[in-house]
Amino acid sequence: MKKLLIYLKNYKKESILGPLFKLLEATFELFVPLVVAAVIDHGIMRGDINYITYMFLILIGLGILGVLSSITAQYYAAKASTGFGKELRHALFFHIQGLSYSEMDALGTSTMITRMTSDMNQVQSGVNMTLRLLLRSPFIVFGAMIMAFTIDFRSGLLFAAAIFILSVVVLGIMLWCIPLYKKTQAKLDLVLRMVRENLTGVRVIRAFCLEEEETRKFQCRNEELAKAQKYVGRISSLMNPLTYIIINIFIVFLIWASAIRVDTGIITQGAVVALYNYMSQILVELIKLANLIITINKSVACGNRIQDVFEVSSSLTLKDYMPAINPSDYIIEFCHVNLCYSNAGGNALADIDFKVRPGEIIGIIGGTGSGKTSLVNMIPRFYDATEGKILLDGVNIKDYPLKVLRDKIGVVPQQAVLFKGTIRDNIKWGRQNATDEEIFQALSLAQAKEVVDSKGGLDYMIEQNGKNLSGGQKQRFTIARALVKNPDLLILDDSASALDFSTDAALRKALAEMEIRPTMFIVSQRTSSIQHCDRIIVMEDGCIAGIGTSEDLLHSCQVYREIYESQFTREN
Repeated sequence: MKKLLIYLKNYKKESILGPLFKLLEATFELFVPLVVAAVIDHGIMRGDINYITYMFLILIGLGILGVLSSITAQYYAAKASTGFGKELRHALFFHIQGLSYSEMDALGTSTMITRMTSDMNQVQSGVNMTLRLLLRSPFIVFGAMIMAFTIDFRSGLLFAAAIFILSVVVLGIMLWCIPLYKKTQAKLDLVLRMVRENLTGVRVIRAFCLEEEETRKFQCRNEELAKAQKYVGRISSLMNPLTYIIINIFIVFLIWASAIRVDTGIITQGAVVALYNYMSQILVELIKLANLIITINKSVACGNRIQDVFEVSSSLTLKDYMPAINPSDYIIEFCHVNLCYSNAGGNALADIDFKVRPGEIIGIIGGTGSGKTSLVNMIPRFYDATEGKILLDGVNIKDYPLKVLRDKIGVVPQQAVLFKGTIRDNIKWGRQNATDEEIFQALSLAQAKEVVDSKGGLDYMIEQNGKNLSGGQKQRFTIARALVKNPDLLILDDSASALDFSTDAALRKALAEMEIRPTMFIVSQRTSSIQHCDRIIVMEDGCIAGIGTSEDLLHSCQVYREIYESQFTREN
């Protein structure tokens, strides 16, 4: 957690002034019992109205100064904590964006969402409360004890004993609660993950009539979370009653001992009232401190969870400079590449070795789980090869700055993802300075121009994740988004699966007839989508089963022949 405090560096002034003004307010508050004691001993006992009025005005002045100090402290604390939250969110989001797919797979979407939202809010609240109260409450507690010693030494010893016992209780409960809050937040992750899966997969759940089963599972997870929260809540709730009991016991002893000392003339009645007020101040501040510690416990647990994400370093080694391009006849070269996912039992890809010339169209086909997507995901370094190397224009892709590498590549992923905004905004993700003419050209190539025309133009608003579009329309827009980038290398990862055969054929024809045709990798389950490619790579169990044209593979590769024959009957 303390490593995160670096994000307060731009708010040093506010982080100092906030607590200082709170200490100033506390100082004014500590003088109040002394003024009240003087009113009793010198004003009321003597019947001096002028003295009482004078002291009353002093009390009003102390109150006004205290309120002004408190407002100023609140302002600076709020400014510092809000700024801290902003800086930390930016840093965490930037860090997550820099992680490879391997780290994102390991962390999980629900975990990262929880860290960015509820954990972040809890840490920000903890910083705010810490700046306001962490110094103020102990200052008043120990200040009241010192004031008690100045009034009566024996009474001061009673204050010291009370503070020692209370400190032991508060510290013990705090140490007990911190790990429990961390476990509670982990259970919240599980509930959030289940909610996310159910909301995104609600149609599948209803199609299989599993609503009751999923509801039962959610209730179980929710009950586990509730039990954990209740358990830690019961422990932390001990703080207030225990402090009340201890303080009130000491108040009884204080009044009893002070009454005897007043009777013998050792201390005055005003001194007893001042001591009682100081003990009451300690009670109030310790209750505040107890609540603050509960908040800090939660914040520390949440901060540690955020820090855990920061400590997940990206497996990608990044370069800051552009390497010298080596002249090569090939745009892409896979040199005996292996890929093993983290925590996997074996290689997902093994000994992948082939070369691609500029402008070639390469088809990739194979059964489910054969490694097609894994292969193309290594080119833009979504995953890094564990063995071997991949060359782009004769240079190892690991030697490219990541932005330079990915600027050369247009990727259309398996799942068509669009963002809330206009069609124009979504297509411009490929290239921000693209003109409407260039956008329409890309839409025409992607067979999506008629969709835009039917929707009323580029200003048509797409809902979140393209919910107001069909699957085929979303795929065509994602293809246009990649094409407007004018990439050197275009990866179409099963991006035409939702298209009908005529649209798919028109798309392939348009791509093949481009004036400046990029090198293409077309991943598909359909033999009809790739049979006219310059070469086809057939994948089986993470290995290359064959490379060649469709005609060559029909004679030389049994895997391809089986796929072709199984689909040829259906397609014809």
